[in-house]
Amino acid sequence: MCGNEMDRMPNWAFRMMAFMFNGADLLKSPNRRLDAFGIQNGQTVVDWGCGTGRYLKQASELVGDKGTVYAVDIHQLAIEAAANVAQKYNLNNVHPVLTDGKTVNIPPQTADLIYALDMFHMVKDTKAFLTELCRITKPDGILILEDGHQQRALAKEKVNNSGCWEIISETKAYMKCKPINQTK
Repeated sequence: MCGNEMDRMPNWAFRMMAFMFNGADLLKSPNRRLDAFGIQNGQTVVDWGCGTGRYLKQASELVGDKGTVYAVDIHQLAIEAAANVAQKYNLNNVHPVLTDGKTVNIPPQTADLIYALDMFHMVKDTKAFLTELCRITKPDGILILEDGHQQRALAKEKVNNSGCWEIISETKAYMKCKPINQTK
């Protein structure tokens, strides 16, 4: 499949992806995707695998001035793209954060909601990845996890084997998960 378990795509592939997303976003706004997630004013949200930053403006508006959006990615070009989006739209509540894919410089139990869209198939060490997401999520927080370019059954198996997340609902597009086994 497309980029399965490669963690970080080459620069040329990122640039091609950005070109394709920009074209697709001209035809159909990506904003409707976040509407279903229940993002609230004042929340802390993590856009994990932020890529080109296509969801950052809407996420920033949804959390408002009292909220925070962390734009996390393993690719330096994504972090630069997120910073450019934040600067272009004066999004003072958006904070780009580079990750190594296993750890991120976000304090424990910070996130009310994490969304990871079209990237889960690229993660090599899914247990470490899901454990880190659990670490930064509040006990009552939510993870919205899209399968990416893998079968739902495989994505569900990875989530269930992590020991960190319980799938609480599913749509055709994504799984909604809550953290388990967290200490307060």
